[in-house]
Amino acid sequence: MSATTRIKSLIERPAWKALAAHHQRLQKLHLRKLFADDPTRGERLAVEAAGLYLDYSKNRITDRTLKLLVQLAEESDLSGRIAAMFSGDKINTTENRAVLHVALRAPIGATILVDGKNVVPEVHAVLAKMASFSDRVRSGAWKGHTGKRIKNVINIGIGGSDLGPVMAYEALKHYSERSLTFRFVSNVDGIDFVEATRDLEPAETLFIISSKTFTTLETMTNAQSARDWLLHGLGRDRKAVARHFVAVSTNAEKVSAFGIDTANMFGFWDWVGGRYSMDSAIGLSTMLAIGPDNFYAMLKGFREIDEHFRNTSFERNLPVLMGLLAVWNNDFLGAPTVAVLPYEQYLKRFPAYLQQLTMESNGKHVTLAGKKVEYQTGPIYWGEPGTNGQHSFYQLIHQGTRLIPCDFIAFGHALTPLGRHHDILLANVFAQAEALAFGKTPEEVIAEGTPAALVPHRVFEGNRPSNVILADRLTPEVLGKLVALYEHSVFTQGIIWNIDSFDQWGVELGKVLAQRIVPELESKAAPKLKHDTSTNTLIRHYRTLRQTK
Repeated sequence: MSATTRIKSLIERPAWKALAAHHQRLQKLHLRKLFADDPTRGERLAVEAAGLYLDYSKNRITDRTLKLLVQLAEESDLSGRIAAMFSGDKINTTENRAVLHVALRAPIGATILVDGKNVVPEVHAVLAKMASFSDRVRSGAWKGHTGKRIKNVINIGIGGSDLGPVMAYEALKHYSERSLTFRFVSNVDGIDFVEATRDLEPAETLFIISSKTFTTLETMTNAQSARDWLLHGLGRDRKAVARHFVAVSTNAEKVSAFGIDTANMFGFWDWVGGRYSMDSAIGLSTMLAIGPDNFYAMLKGFREIDEHFRNTSFERNLPVLMGLLAVWNNDFLGAPTVAVLPYEQYLKRFPAYLQQLTMESNGKHVTLAGKKVEYQTGPIYWGEPGTNGQHSFYQLIHQGTRLIPCDFIAFGHALTPLGRHHDILLANVFAQAEALAFGKTPEEVIAEGTPAALVPHRVFEGNRPSNVILADRLTPEVLGKLVALYEHSVFTQGIIWNIDSFDQWGVELGKVLAQRIVPELESKAAPKLKHDTSTNTLIRHYRTLRQTK
């Protein structure tokens, strides 16, 4: 049976209907009562696996909720779809592609077939090539055009070719080679490139151009500016390009035409989506920063969660539980957003990374069969590190009118211990989750001696769901586990919603229109415009602004 016809419409499945009825009965049930009625709840509704501890007890669920959610996963053939992904089946149906980011961290002796070919040896060949190159740059054996050692590395990419590498660099900065400076350029706004290179010496700078096709408008615009900047600083000698540029791409012809030696081109495959590619050659900047051993440790972390996801019953499966709870919160509790709140400064870019992973994957309005969905799909993911967010948007989470489930991420040990800082940091994690769940009643506020006029303002309704994810410390291995945890949670949600989590047609239309508008902005003669009246007027107004100084 094909993926588009194998199951009933989501809202027709027995578990979905049962969940809808169950939600009606559960609406007025408060977390205060759930905990009061079950003294073991905080211990029971927690799972530890692969070094990650998930406390999901503060979600607005009962044992019955969990049972029905697992039933929904079974009715959605989640087990079959997991097996299909790991087997290399073409589950990205709109592009007729396999979905095999799991192959990027498969052990060297594994067999994963795509069109009858084992792709694992190719993956490890690229990893070995990355490791060799990284060792040469990190040791100083790789020299720039003038014979100077490379001291600066700039990754140029956008989307998955930027967000993953930036997040990983920041997350693992503790393990990075501090004699090297790493910068990341993604925005086609020229400010991004200018600021990244302002204080750097061209003779000491290496650029990584990350673009599968080597045609991405933003990336290649920045790459050309980088090439001009380098040649300007090195006497216009075109031979310099080969010593200061490498490519992560599959288009050897365009890479060579740019001036990059194709021996320094690192490939990847169309069965890896950009937002799932940080552990492929797209992670070259990460390997340069932390070294091959730490990069392989990160892959090991990915692999541990892959195997846990693949082999563990749904009731004890970390990504499945997180994915099912996300569906419950989104579709039954009506929560349109999820706040990801890492209490770890090194993870400051983790929420931004998850925005692409989650919303580009599950921001879909049609099913696999091309029919309009009759329910909400991907929620909006956002967040900032704690404790900064507490002095910003937590007011809305605690006392606003919107229900915002939260994922708190924290660690038992600080990488940079400093006095009482870590105990205070973790106290805030536990306090915020407790406050969101239980709040403060009017009676409690009155008992504190609060004036009657202020009582309503000091009440916290509580009953606001959260997960707490704890690990020992942030290592390369643990970062891999966290990313894989969310990857597979996203997969779980997509399977329940019966959508294609691995295409991204929604990014195309604006890009196509931009390519049409660029020459209209740059034309010396006034162009004949055929857009709507608003767009036509904006283009004319911009052209007028360009003529003024």
